[in-house]
Amino acid sequence: MTTALADGWVMTGRYLRHVVREPEQIIIYFSLPIMFVLVFGYVFGSGMAVGGDSYREYLLPGVFVMTQLYGLGATATAISLDISRGVVDRFRSMPTARSALMVGRSTADLARAVLEMIVLVVCGLLVGWQWHRGIGAALGAMGLILLLRLALTWVGIFLGSIVPNPDTVSLIVFPLAFPLTALSNVFVPPDRMPAWLGAISEWNPISATVAAARELFGNPGAGSEHAIALAVAWPLVLLAIFAPLAVRRYRLLGR
Repeated sequence: MTTALADGWVMTGRYLRHVVREPEQIIIYFSLPIMFVLVFGYVFGSGMAVGGDSYREYLLPGVFVMTQLYGLGATATAISLDISRGVVDRFRSMPTARSALMVGRSTADLARAVLEMIVLVVCGLLVGWQWHRGIGAALGAMGLILLLRLALTWVGIFLGSIVPNPDTVSLIVFPLAFPLTALSNVFVPPDRMPAWLGAISEWNPISATVAAARELFGNPGAGSEHAIALAVAWPLVLLAIFAPLAVRRYRLLGR
């Protein structure tokens, strides 16, 4: 276990150094969240309202979650690049823990997600969003968002391992992520949708985290009394499904 943790930490450092050595990645990583906040906050926020409340207050928690969702594209692409370039085969031939590559990837992505979350919150505060239930509840909301990101990271690892062409991965992620965003409560409350779309939105894992975050932040559009429980349950379900699938797929690579 100690060796596995040490190897995983080494792989985490490897992925983080890739970001530092490629400044354009840093620009993309942090300009995208800022763009989401500014565009959605001002374009939509200037023309809509939710029950008389500020639409920006309603929207920003959804933008926080949406940004984390689209982050799985970077995860899937990085894994696919490692496979296509033979990096995974090299690591498999070395005396390293088999879990190190995936653990390192997930840890590095979570570290990046924390930085993204900080940028998003600062941008949100600058455009007029704020939390109303104290710093403890706000940190709890951010924790739920990062828990979802951790689960989505393993979804990305699995996608990257089954589609070894990086160009194809980038084409697949958006068609998967966009419906999850559109059929959720990120932009519109489910009760304003047609009944069947509203039902889908209510059971969307993205909606669960967004509703729980709104509740903890004290923003309009909070979900049911079970929103926080669902926001914990959905990521755990995703982890229980995709982490074993990713591990199994990794073991099959090169056979």
